[in-house]
Amino acid sequence: MSLERKDEHDHGAWLAEKDLSLIEKSYLTMLIWLDRRLRLVDYLELLEDMYYKINLQMPKSHTEQYNLDNKFWYWYPLYALGSFSLLAYIVAAISGALLGFYYSPSTAGETPVAYQTVEAIMADLNFGFMLRSIHRWSAQVMVAAVFLHMLRVYFTGAYKEPREVNWLLGVVLLALTVLFGYTGYLLPWNQLAFWAGQIGVEMAISVPIVGEWAANLLFGGLSLGQPTLQRMYILHVFVLPFVVTALIALHIGIVWMQGIAEPH
Repeated sequence: MSLERKDEHDHGAWLAEKDLSLIEKSYLTMLIWLDRRLRLVDYLELLEDMYYKINLQMPKSHTEQYNLDNKFWYWYPLYALGSFSLLAYIVAAISGALLGFYYSPSTAGETPVAYQTVEAIMADLNFGFMLRSIHRWSAQVMVAAVFLHMLRVYFTGAYKEPREVNWLLGVVLLALTVLFGYTGYLLPWNQLAFWAGQIGVEMAISVPIVGEWAANLLFGGLSLGQPTLQRMYILHVFVLPFVVTALIALHIGIVWMQGIAEPH
């Protein structure tokens, strides 16, 4: 199939030869008029060719092999779990965006400004306690859902050919989800956050050869301070959301093309 323009064809003469009803003739006339200007038929043939090339690579599912009701697996309770991860991510993103209006990533002062803003959200802001709780719980649900989703994929063999690429993409998304949680955990800049940050610095330093370089890059130095909080904030708010959203879109796109895997 090629998108090169074909030789001119006398469509009027072709239509005149046919014994068509008024509706059929009107439909074909409109289609020919559009195809001459937009090449609809060529593009539809190209999409059809791509569709069959993609689907011919897919192994037959169990429902296809055994002629089962294809809706069975889609409605099986808690089967896919990926939808839970996506729903939790959307809730966390919306609640996090709202919290961003009141949070300030600053360690200035005897009591850090970041901690003061979190306290103000919890104590002074209307529904602030509920908003932060929704953000916190949705993030935790997302981590659990992604982990369970990966387990489901592994134990049902959904990582096998031809879904290896999507499995690797899922592993990357699991790692980014944990990083998402870690950067968010440090933002309140309380005692828990500080010592979690200190553990992160020590873990980075323990990496051979590139340890100190990695600690400086991620935490802004070998001791915690304003650069650490600034980096965690930028990662949590400006980097990870775009990267994770793009990868989730790619992940779902591949699932859409390949279909939801059934147990093998």
